[in-house]
Amino acid sequence: MSINKTRGFLYWLAKLLGDINAVKKGTVGKRIARRAAGKVTGKGLGKLFK
Repeated sequence: MSINKTRGFLYWLAKLLGDINAVKKGTVGKRIARRAAGKVTGKGLGKLFK
């Protein structure tokens, strides 16, 4: 297994565990909002440094 595949799997697993943790704590809405804000920020920075 390559390093990139391993890294991708670990990031996926961390995201899944974070989702499970948010459900347990009851903070799913906050998590969704933060993830959406992160995507918007990432896209904006991507266009800025392109």
